[in-house]
Amino acid sequence: MSLLLESFTLRELTLRNRIVVSPMCQYSAQDGLANDWHLVHLGSRAVGGAGLIFTEAAAVTEDGRITPEDLGLWNDEQIAPLQRITRFITAQGAVAGIQLAHAGRKASTWRPWLGKQGSIPADQGGWTPWGPSKIAFDPKHTPPTPLDTTQIKEVVEAFVAAAKRALTAGFSVVEIHAAHGYLLHQFLSPVSNQRQDEYGGSFENRIRLTLEVTQAVRNVWPQALPLFVRVSATDWVEDGWNPDETVELAKRLKTLGADLVDVSSGGTAANAEIPVGPGYQTQFAERVKKESQIATGTVGMITEPAQAEHILRTGQADLILLARELLRDPYWPLHADDDLNGRQATWPAQYQRATHRDQPIHESDLRD
Repeated sequence: MSLLLESFTLRELTLRNRIVVSPMCQYSAQDGLANDWHLVHLGSRAVGGAGLIFTEAAAVTEDGRITPEDLGLWNDEQIAPLQRITRFITAQGAVAGIQLAHAGRKASTWRPWLGKQGSIPADQGGWTPWGPSKIAFDPKHTPPTPLDTTQIKEVVEAFVAAAKRALTAGFSVVEIHAAHGYLLHQFLSPVSNQRQDEYGGSFENRIRLTLEVTQAVRNVWPQALPLFVRVSATDWVEDGWNPDETVELAKRLKTLGADLVDVSSGGTAANAEIPVGPGYQTQFAERVKKESQIATGTVGMITEPAQAEHILRTGQADLILLARELLRDPYWPLHADDDLNGRQATWPAQYQRATHRDQPIHESDLRD
């Protein structure tokens, strides 16, 4: 049996395998509400055999959305549409997870396929974003309004409220998004954080908000269920957030009750040159796992089952998060079972007549 297809347990929750659908923004919600697109998008990956299905980043405040079309969990009306999705995911034998996020200075932007870049003007539905310091992501983005300490506490409370709603909505895993240049990462990185108060300057001050959010969410999240934190291991620029700091942050997160660090990179420096290639971020997950003694997930240009299996067998990570590859093939986990275990994977009963080529043709097949 391959490690990739083996079950994996954190706290009292067991995943059927180590394949995770990485959070992928769909920019298809209205007023933060999940709809049929989200049901089919996420549900098909559950049917396809993944063990853990993450939603896209769900904004914890309305002004914390990346785009006006982001998924949200800032009010109770957003719970019921998500319950429909978690019920379906669970019925397929998968686990439903949600990523909670605040975009910070990268909020109020256009959906990517519109071909427009930067901030949406106020007269076209945009808003002024928040951030740690008045530093825009790039010249096309509106400079953010710095959060004061009272507003920072409100952000922490918004994460807590969203986590409570996530539990009501039926999610079994919650992930705090502290990566990709969004608000928590903005506080972590000297590139975007030039504050002079207790939330800026030293390493201890820059990690304060991420630790406060993690502690507060852990306090309201059931002890039986795991808590993940996604981080960018490096900004890929000199004098930015770096792997040494990531290892130390992961140690602190573990003491607060985080169960897994989902290790990505980049996102806060517009001029970063990122050496993208197969498994290019796995080195960071391996280091965090070994030096911080916490479970890790790895993501980024992982496309082949054998590649994923090698990562697990060599102890570089505990979970494999797939993004673009699962967009291309929702049934990647079932194909991986075929490839790695040398057997015919168990496909959903509704599909089996198409997957067993050696079976005789029945009358029902002739009606297709």
